Amino acid sequence: MAIAVGLMALAACAPDEPPTVRAPDKEPPVALVSAPSKPVGADASIRLKELIASKSVVAGERLNVELLRRFYARHGFAPVWTTRQAQANSLMDAISRAGSHGLAPELFHADVLQSPAPLSAVDREVLLSNAFLSYADALARGAVPVERRRDDEILTPGPIDVAAALDAAIASPDAGAAIEALAPTTPTYRALRQALQDKSATGRSREIKVNLERERWQPRRLPADRVWVNVTDGRLTLYRDDQPVFSTRVIVGTDDRPNQSPEFEASIDGLWYNPPWTVPQDIATQEIMPKVRSDPNYLAQHKMVMLPDGGLQQLGGGNSALGQLMFHMKNRFDVYLHDTPSKNLFNRDARRFSHGCIRVEDPRKLAALLMRKPLEAIDEAIATGDTVWAALPQAVPVFVVYETAFADADGKLQYRPDIYKRDAEIAQALDPKRRTVAERKTP
Repeated sequence: MAIAVGLMALAACAPDEPPTVRAPDKEPPVALVSAPSKPVGADASIRLKELIASKSVVAGERLNVELLRRFYARHGFAPVWTTRQAQANSLMDAISRAGSHGLAPELFHADVLQSPAPLSAVDREVLLSNAFLSYADALARGAVPVERRRDDEILTPGPIDVAAALDAAIASPDAGAAIEALAPTTPTYRALRQALQDKSATGRSREIKVNLERERWQPRRLPADRVWVNVTDGRLTLYRDDQPVFSTRVIVGTDDRPNQSPEFEASIDGLWYNPPWTVPQDIATQEIMPKVRSDPNYLAQHKMVMLPDGGLQQLGGGNSALGQLMFHMKNRFDVYLHDTPSKNLFNRDARRFSHGCIRVEDPRKLAALLMRKPLEAIDEAIATGDTVWAALPQAVPVFVVYETAFADADGKLQYRPDIYKRDAEIAQALDPKRRTVAERKTP
């Protein structure tokens, strides 16, 4: 194997090993797997530190300098792989199987590291580390992590110390398996991987790979109780103890980029009965004020009032744009779940009419379930006509996702149209030949 041969060249970065532990014709004995790095000369550490500080590209391959710096700081910037050939081989085997996760091994330098073209010892050392760190990061957070995505794609599994994860992996009996354990294990992820391996979904390869990537953006352990909104499916599902207990149709944002519903996680902490609608400034300026100028009675007809700060507000009630219920979920997009007086729109196959918020077809049933009250109690509160805030007994996480391929309740893969044309950009980022074009920021 080219990697095994190349790894022997790394010995130039470290002094000779004692004869009692050398094994020139085979991999190091198992006892060396968990052994600490042996002492190395100061010159090797200096060369590594200088290379990481001065280069962002080695042998034409881009480096994740920040990850490398954190990893080697844990090792005093000494070469790591000279004494860990078995672990390096295990990790390279894992990278060779990256295709089963919808990831090209070339994204992690597999072609360069397995090429017969010579690499200096220090370049090979750094490329090996960068390959393993990048693969771990891709499985743990996605090959397109949140800092390189669109502003409205902010789902993330949470912080992870990838340098520490690699250290833990190389101290384990199977380094490759330990890194692969960073990937999701959700029913959708398993179903997508299976479809990719079976070729059972001929012609769907791109969709499968893109949605495997989206799964890697989600928390590794989803809350057992949660509200799940899939924008492409136009449906909301409430889960209790990881089981779907309620589902309803929703209306989402239009196809225009400013009005598309974003992908994010929030928490529903309460709801408003008969909520007033404070009109966003852009809607007031672009849509409402032109109508006011042509019809002086427009505000009165729509029960709108001018606020002291110059803003517009529509009074609460059944004909309010928010309907009779609004579910409060603080988020940077000011996107909420709410009722609507335009019930007829739910009968459309394509339900994309909002400015980004999520209109719920059966908000009363959802409110009863979230409040853990009978439906009659919700109706009574609405019937008063008063604008009232009510806190949920316990806040419930809500996820607004964009999945064009996903597993249904029976584990069967379902496919939906790419309504916002987002798949192509992710597919480009996963293509090793075109990834540079897709990157918005240097890692």
